[in-house]
Amino acid sequence: MVALTDADKREIGQHFVFGFHGYEISEDAKTLIRDYHVGNIILMKRNVQSIKQVHELVKNLQQFAKDCGHTRPLMIGIDQENGLVSAFSSTHRHTAGTQFPGAMALAATGDPEIAKSCSLATAREMKLAGINWAYSPVADVNSDHRNPVIGVRSFGDDPREVAKYAIQVSNGLTEGGIAPSAKHFPGHGDTHVDSHLALPVIKKTARELHATELVPFRALIDSGIATIMTGHMALPLVVGEDDKETPCSCSRTVTIGLLRHELGFKGVIVTDCLEMDAVAARYTSQKGAVLSLQAGADVVMICHTMGLQTGAIEETYKAVEKGELSLAALRESGGRTDELKTRFAGTWEMALAELDERSLAEILEAHAKLSEQAYGASTAVLKGPLPEVRPGPVLVLTPEVESVNKAVDDAEEKNTAGPHYNYIAFAASVRRRRDDTQHVVYSGREVPAKVVGAVREAALVVFVTRNADRSGWQTAYLRRLRQHIPGGTGVVVLASCGPYDLVDAADVEYGLVASFEYTPAALEAAAGVIFGERAGRGVAPVMSRGVVG
Repeated sequence: MVALTDADKREIGQHFVFGFHGYEISEDAKTLIRDYHVGNIILMKRNVQSIKQVHELVKNLQQFAKDCGHTRPLMIGIDQENGLVSAFSSTHRHTAGTQFPGAMALAATGDPEIAKSCSLATAREMKLAGINWAYSPVADVNSDHRNPVIGVRSFGDDPREVAKYAIQVSNGLTEGGIAPSAKHFPGHGDTHVDSHLALPVIKKTARELHATELVPFRALIDSGIATIMTGHMALPLVVGEDDKETPCSCSRTVTIGLLRHELGFKGVIVTDCLEMDAVAARYTSQKGAVLSLQAGADVVMICHTMGLQTGAIEETYKAVEKGELSLAALRESGGRTDELKTRFAGTWEMALAELDERSLAEILEAHAKLSEQAYGASTAVLKGPLPEVRPGPVLVLTPEVESVNKAVDDAEEKNTAGPHYNYIAFAASVRRRRDDTQHVVYSGREVPAKVVGAVREAALVVFVTRNADRSGWQTAYLRRLRQHIPGGTGVVVLASCGPYDLVDAADVEYGLVASFEYTPAALEAAAGVIFGERAGRGVAPVMSRGVVG
């Protein structure tokens, strides 16, 4: 039995990244930093009100860590992919970072330089706020259109194109002083199971992985990416019988054998959040932390629950004391986290610097223009021509809100504002162009009489869908609505998330526009295309299932 010293416990604390609740440093956060020596913090939407507030929060975290004897500044991470997962971006309630397009929207522009420019811009805003680690880019290849957790968070279904855009995002973040983290190794794209809820099992051979899933990760490693995030999926045909139900994040075969040895990655490995049921339901988050460290992860992530966070460190203490987890291996791993902090967290002077509000104001103005240009280049017309918008009333129909997945849904405002508010914003965008605009939220029920009346009076009907390929009631409603639409009425379908919405609805012959996400900025750009203000120049970066445009 090894007796842990204070120095040992300080070392162990550097191998965790934890989140907390609130816009100010909480007592829980203080306990984690002071008593458990936690060296890395993740911020979420619940911690973000404004850039100035985030800067003050981060400065207080760093000052507290310094006062508690930490020898290096904290790594301050955030889930900022842009698009639907944008914990740092502004919402309907708070004005914070600039909203930029997410992965599939960026790929739809056809211009990797736009991806780099947007990522560099985001990095500069985050750096001014004191953030130094972004869990981005998503390097998953969206091979399965039914994927409930990746979808438009991916750059597409061509592994080489995904690699091209992921590298540009990684380079932009790095240039802006933010450590990127490619995720979710070795690939979460070819599954229709959400690892927040259950363990996805991907039945691919090593050869198949190397041909598709690993292509972007290999390219990112060759480009020198600083960190990679391991995901919670099982690869039974790769790891063997004994490990066939083990999440990759807990598998030494994957973490050390594949990522370290075979692909040669020398940077920091961080796990996805261990509160996700793919790990927690089988092992508990606490024991999952030990398993991940045993597997070779440098840093394990637990985002939400204080009891699980302290429990995970206590379990790690026990594992080291019993000889089940090597303290020497943790110290070797700690060398990598030290290098990461030297490169991206810098000195205490840098970590405690005051906010440069003048520089912030200047870049926010420039970034607003860049965002508008990027979104304007992303909107795609998947099926045309679009109808000419004649004078007269406009009817906007948006679907009632359903869950997308836990990474995107706005429970506790973890990442981004929910679609309800964004569709209200879209209706407002249309109303700015046509005063006589009515907004109706439709559901799976019959078409009500008031909607029938509005359709018969409308010059234009904009029918918004959201992953209708998986929620067939939306196209069923459109078919029922079609019976009441007069012959001369213009109709446009707006696919506001995935571009697959009408692939199983060949009988729906209306013009189809894709925005690739339902952020207000993306929907504003789509409104501009629908009203003929600009051409829809984007191209859907997916070839599967007959998507065109």
